[in-house]
Amino acid sequence: MLKIAKFEFSLFGINTYVVYDTEVKECVIIDPGMIDSEEEDALTNFIERNDLKVTNIINTHLHVDHAIGVSFAKKRFNVPVLGHKEDEFLGSRLQMQADAFGIREKVEDVSIDTYLKAGDKITVGSGELEVLHVPGHSPGSIALYDRADGFVITGDALFQGSVGRTDLPGGNGTQLIKAIKDNLLSLPDSTVVYPGHGPATTIGRERAANPFLAPNPHYRLK
Repeated sequence: MLKIAKFEFSLFGINTYVVYDTEVKECVIIDPGMIDSEEEDALTNFIERNDLKVTNIINTHLHVDHAIGVSFAKKRFNVPVLGHKEDEFLGSRLQMQADAFGIREKVEDVSIDTYLKAGDKITVGSGELEVLHVPGHSPGSIALYDRADGFVITGDALFQGSVGRTDLPGGNGTQLIKAIKDNLLSLPDSTVVYPGHGPATTIGRERAANPFLAPNPHYRLK
């Protein structure tokens, strides 16, 4: 059984997750968004306190808020960075993204060590995360589905009552809605959704009440 720890960091309220196996003592870091030493210490102290071995860093996508802490985590834990190839161009422009949002901190660009694609399985201790491709917020956006434990980490594709913005480079509103309906709403209603920002929800709740996913939505995506 895998467990999940959530850290909400200051840069745009990014949710960083540690998915871990308490018996095997392995974990992965998902979307490291630490912007300063205090946030880096919060993540590191949790991992050390629970005697966990980090095996991978996984990015659901490579927007700056989800990847600003990748450089620190990679150096600290000496593990590869996993992500979708279609987002590699964003990783190579991380400092440009930071400049565009007025982020003053020095940001290191991110390269992907191992490409992920739909259907890949990432082992975490005795459990596994299945890669779902959910493009639209960015071309390489992915979700990570734990079928056995009934949760999915959706990055910025799906939120409680909302979906990801599509006005950034590579965004596509029509593509996003189709990908959510095909690859996320096809999961069981009881599946817990852990998004890139904000509180958790469930697939059933979003299927029933998310205004962007209604048959005739009242909202328009850019």
